[in-house]
Amino acid sequence: MAPTAPPAVPPPPGPPTRGSLSLHRAYLRSPLGLLRLGQLTLGAAFWVTVAAHKYEGAAHFALFAAVLVWLLTLALFALSLLGRWALVPWLGSRWLLTNLVHDLALGVGLYAAATGIMGYKAEQRSYCNLPGYSQRCLYGAYLSASICGGITACLYLFSGLYCLSRRCRDERDII
Repeated sequence: MAPTAPPAVPPPPGPPTRGSLSLHRAYLRSPLGLLRLGQLTLGAAFWVTVAAHKYEGAAHFALFAAVLVWLLTLALFALSLLGRWALVPWLGSRWLLTNLVHDLALGVGLYAAATGIMGYKAEQRSYCNLPGYSQRCLYGAYLSASICGGITACLYLFSGLYCLSRRCRDERDII
């Protein structure tokens, strides 16, 4: 008996056509694009400030949380800027909801926790800003990280509320 040929099955659909990469300028001018730039800038200031100084204990978690959220924000920003969010499986079709959950759950939650940790550590070190204290003082570093983290958490809250308002108006796009 001769072997039969397998049935002709069409190949699975490939990724969308790859055109030239260009910047999605409307996203850069949108409120969400501007908020993302602020989040990336202040988030980097937070974790660079913590990482550049001696840290111990709970500051490890604050640094981990800040870097994790910063990297995820960088990925969201890059995909949105290039207009390539459709390439992300399952999340690409729900991009507004993805941004909303990222901002409110991860951004606000983790940055609020990191800000509280750094504020507590700054309070613990508040004695070392007295005149005549000769040892190295981490009070200024912890306080500036706490301020950057607090402002960053507010920026995530604003961008989350922006995405929520678009979602409530039955809009499906981030712009």
